[in-house]
Amino acid sequence: MSDHPEVTITEPEVGIITVTFDRDEKRNAVNPAMTDALWSALDALMDRDDLRCMVITAVGSYFSAGIDLAHGAGRRPANPETAHLHPGWSYRRNYRSHHLLYDEMETTEKPIVLAAQGTVLGWGVETAVACDFRFCTPRTAWGLPEPGLGVLAGSGGTTRLTRLVGPHWAKWLAMAGQRITAQKAVEIGLVHQVLPEETLLDEVYAFCRELIAIRAETLGLAKLVVDLAADVPDRNAQRHIDRMANSLLRTGSSTFDERAAHHRRTAAGPSQEETS
Repeated sequence: MSDHPEVTITEPEVGIITVTFDRDEKRNAVNPAMTDALWSALDALMDRDDLRCMVITAVGSYFSAGIDLAHGAGRRPANPETAHLHPGWSYRRNYRSHHLLYDEMETTEKPIVLAAQGTVLGWGVETAVACDFRFCTPRTAWGLPEPGLGVLAGSGGTTRLTRLVGPHWAKWLAMAGQRITAQKAVEIGLVHQVLPEETLLDEVYAFCRELIAIRAETLGLAKLVVDLAADVPDRNAQRHIDRMANSLLRTGSSTFDERAAHHRRTAAGPSQEETS
């Protein structure tokens, strides 16, 4: 689907769309073309009923070394002629355009899976924590170098990471700037599974096939309920969320369709067969 030399969008199997970064000479540092590819694939995932799952992966020694500082990753860069008049506002506008990508990834009711074949740093971690499932290989190191540069991982690399692994390990990564191994990433809950590099994508696609065998409505509501449970501290409210979601699955769409069909038949009057 994509013909850009640094990133491709493919549909390797029915129901699965894949974004593959291929900028190894720059350690897959993200640039606008790569960000645009993620947006394109995400839009397709959200708009097309035949697409049920999205995979993000890469080739080379790194999944990503972070943002290419020469280009940035936002979609609304400042106008060079006027940026000096309001630098903070211009920066935040462009930055927010990047945040929206992760917000959409997090809220779409379809699973997004990260398959990291190599080291994941900075932007790569921020992309990972916006996904629903994360797989990597034994050689995959994880880290946030931003503190050493005098900034924070501000596109979810601090907040979403804390939500996943808790403040103990979030401080190790996002405050102290330390790296962790693939095995440690599994232990702290950042990664679901470490897979052999030679079979990484095969096993990830097998997992995706299991996912899309689940009813779409069930999968979407499960994602919403899990994320809501993480945000709502009140246990009683959590149980209400459980019941409301399950009531939709048990009595919702099929019953509604049946009632709507009955209403249409009633409004139309008796059929020819009934009157003959």
